[in-house]
Amino acid sequence: MGDDLLAILKTRAIVIKTQEFKENDKLVWLFTEDFGKITAIAKGARKSKSRYISSTLPCCYGEFVLFKGKNLHTINEVTIIDSFQQLLRNLDTITYASYFNELIDITLENDEIHKELFKDLVTAFYFIKNDVMDIEILARAFEIRILKATGYELNFNKCVRCRKKITISNYIDLISYGPICSECEKLNSIYISNPTYNTLKFLNNFGMDRINRIIVSKTSKLELYKILSLIISQNYTRKPKSLEMFDYLDKF
Repeated sequence: MGDDLLAILKTRAIVIKTQEFKENDKLVWLFTEDFGKITAIAKGARKSKSRYISSTLPCCYGEFVLFKGKNLHTINEVTIIDSFQQLLRNLDTITYASYFNELIDITLENDEIHKELFKDLVTAFYFIKNDVMDIEILARAFEIRILKATGYELNFNKCVRCRKKITISNYIDLISYGPICSECEKLNSIYISNPTYNTLKFLNNFGMDRINRIIVSKTSKLELYKILSLIISQNYTRKPKSLEMFDYLDKF
């Protein structure tokens, strides 16, 4: 047991949130490539000359060396790969980057390893940094990756009620998370237009590296947001709040 408590871990990670701790320290929540979501303490990180000032900012992506403790890890060394501070350039990029981090925090249990989802988060941050695609569609794609990783994957191959093969549908079942054919009852479902259905199916079937050229109408964007946010709010203990400001501004 003693050897385990002194274990040294090395992994790539992204800082998803931080909190002040004691007089000079920080608690840092990391989404790591090799160990999932973990909490670590960065000793002295709040001091003006701390070597951890930059590396413990939200969204920072780096190679972390940690000591594994009984309850908390301790950050020993960080090599920054990309600080992603360009994500702070305007309200949209700040809000969506914060939203992605919040989704990781809300939907994943500690120590659950999700290497593909980690890769997706890094990809999403590079997409935002380089402004290569519509940020709203990027958010919907990342939400779908979250749902897949946590057991709520959307299934488009068959009607979720009668199991008949279908290629298009105008209703998504909010219990089984898939399409309903024209013949089945539409109870506990939400309407979806044909263009939005095809977009949702595309985002579900292709990886993050294939979605940057897709063009989506404003109407379909709103439909996608409504459907995916509803599914997310139903299935996790906390509801994401990062995008609530946009909902408020849309009313004016």
